[in-house]
Amino acid sequence: MATIDASLGSARTVRRADWLARAATFCFLSIAAGQLLFTAFIFAFYYPSSLSGDFAAWNSKPLIKGFVAGDASGNLFFAAHVLMAAVITVGGLVQLVPAIRARWPAIHRWNGRLYLASALMLSLGGLWLTWGRGTWMNLIGAAGITLDALLILAFAALAWRAARAHRFALHRRWALRLFAVASAVWFMRVGYMAWGIASGGAGIGRAMDGPFDIFLAFANSLLPLAVTELYLRAGANGTPAAKKGVAVLLATSGLVILAGSAGAWMVMWSPYL
Repeated sequence: MATIDASLGSARTVRRADWLARAATFCFLSIAAGQLLFTAFIFAFYYPSSLSGDFAAWNSKPLIKGFVAGDASGNLFFAAHVLMAAVITVGGLVQLVPAIRARWPAIHRWNGRLYLASALMLSLGGLWLTWGRGTWMNLIGAAGITLDALLILAFAALAWRAARAHRFALHRRWALRLFAVASAVWFMRVGYMAWGIASGGAGIGRAMDGPFDIFLAFANSLLPLAVTELYLRAGANGTPAAKKGVAVLLATSGLVILAGSAGAWMVMWSPYL
C-alpha cells in the first residue's frame, strides 16, 4: 500500500509539473503571437518610410516625438531605434524556443549575441531618446523608461556572464528575466488595450498622467518580471500548490495578452497600415 500511495503521489506531482509546463507554453505562444503582430506592424509601417528617408511619414501615426523638421540626428537615431526593435523582438522569441537550443546550438549562441547587443543598444538609445531628445510626456513615464533600461542593462550583463562561465541553468534564468523587461514597450501597448477592453479606459489621462498611466509606467516591466520570477521559483522548488497557482496565473496572463494583442492590432497598428 505504501508503494501504491507513493506512486500515486509521484503521478500527481508529475501532473502538476505538466500543468505548469503547459501553462508556460500557452503563455509564451500568446506572447509570440502578439509580438509577431507588433513586428509585422514595425516592418509594414516604419521600415518603408525609414529606409526610403521619408521620415515625415512617421507622424501619420500619433507619436510623442517622431519626425522633427531640422533634427537630422534625432530623426536618424529614432529610425535606428525603431528598426532595431523588430530585430530584438524576433530574436527574443527565437532564443526561447527549446527545439532551437537543442537542435541548433550555434544558432542559439549567435542569435543570443545579437539579442544581447540589440538589448544594449536599445536600452541606451531609449535613455538618450528620453533624456536627450525629450521623448516623454511626464516625468513619471520617463522614470519608468529609465528603470526599464537599467534593468535591461543589468540582466543582459548577468546573462552574458553566466553564459561565459558555462553556468547554463543560471544563464537561462537571467535570459528569461531579460526577455521580460526587454519586452516592456510591447507589454505597455498590450496592457493599455487589455485595460481599455476591461474598464473602458478608466484611469487613463490625456497626457498619460492618470492613475493607470502611472501604474503601467512601472508595471510594464515589473509585472512581467514578477510573473517570470514566480514561474522560475515554482519550477525550481515550488510546492505542488505553488506550481498549480502559478500555472493558473500563466494561463490567465496568456488570455489577457491575447485580448490585449488583438485590441492593439485593431486600434493601434492595423489602422495605420
